[in-house]
Amino acid sequence: MYCRQKITERLFWTGVNDRRKELFENIWPIPYGVSYNSYLIKDDKCALMDTVETGSDRYYLDWIEECLDGRELDYLVIHHMELDHAGEIENLIARYPDVKIIGNSKTFKVLDAYFGKRDNLCEVKDGDMLDLGYHKLKFVFTPWVHWPETMMSYDITDGILFSGDAFGMFGTLDGGVFDDQVDFSFYEDEMRRYYSNIVGKYSSMVQKAFAKLADVNINTICPLHGIVWRKNPSKVISLYDKWSRYEAEEGVVVIYASMYGNTAQMADYIAHQVSKAGVQKIRVYDVSKTHMSYLINDIWRYKGVILGSCAYNMQMFPLMESLTRELEHMGVKNKNLGIFGTYSWNGGGVKNLKEFASRIGWHMVADPVEVHGRPTQEKIAGCDILAQAMAEAVKK
Repeated sequence: MYCRQKITERLFWTGVNDRRKELFENIWPIPYGVSYNSYLIKDDKCALMDTVETGSDRYYLDWIEECLDGRELDYLVIHHMELDHAGEIENLIARYPDVKIIGNSKTFKVLDAYFGKRDNLCEVKDGDMLDLGYHKLKFVFTPWVHWPETMMSYDITDGILFSGDAFGMFGTLDGGVFDDQVDFSFYEDEMRRYYSNIVGKYSSMVQKAFAKLADVNINTICPLHGIVWRKNPSKVISLYDKWSRYEAEEGVVVIYASMYGNTAQMADYIAHQVSKAGVQKIRVYDVSKTHMSYLINDIWRYKGVILGSCAYNMQMFPLMESLTRELEHMGVKNKNLGIFGTYSWNGGGVKNLKEFASRIGWHMVADPVEVHGRPTQEKIAGCDILAQAMAEAVKK
């Protein structure tokens, strides 16, 4: 079957593609699906590197057995206990009751919580080794990338990094499994969306993981989602390094909340003025029409963020409030911020956006612009100042 995708003579990709699920973690849209990757090492000892989500493919264990070709499975190495990777552990143990389970102390606490007490647990510590014969795995603890128990394995023989959720992405593997088999430009946006939605909150821990791997020669990266990087792993390393440092492109994302079109008119006017000031990459979104997953992705991508809200019961619009709350939760850093909005009988939208601004600590490029009622030409002079200041900030 197709699981016999050789990475090396002794290493196989044994993942599956999930095109049925609509929401990853029941919150993030995945219109292009997602892959769950696991890997089988066939050496003097055989080791499976993680499993997949329960029910994502009913033939998964049959493919593992076929790939083993009569061999016993000696080890299951658990890099991450989230159920999109640990879901088949119980079924795997039922089929291979003597398999030794490799993990750290925090791994086993979560394993116990999901599947009860288990035998044949082999606890490893940071820097420990597992000798499979030709392959020799060194365990590298990477806590909070993006759960507290996450770790990686580095094969010191062939320079292969089993990276857990790091270097992953949304999107199924449509034909090609390896970076030299696909057009990465098709996947890059979904990789950044995965990073910003799933891993981005823990960017400081990603940088700590990079520091631990600084002197390691990485020839191949085997993540738990998405492409296996065997030709140019430096490409994905550079992207994750950039994103985890909050480095962004010259560009502006304008996101607005509008009930009757007044705040929407201001959003378009500001976007036009930013364009006239020389910024080419501009994205304008209605917060009620676009899932926050995509909004966060573009906020991560661009240097400038302009948020606008009408007043709603003396607060900001609820979906704008949800977005700002999520941005605070993720701790997004190093953005240039502009604020605008409208009100009819009392304020609230701009007032609460200003409170968000003070909490998140982004650079405010100009004073907020708030319009009472219809945004006529006489009322929006502040929008010109805001647009010009934002253009200057993102072009620095």
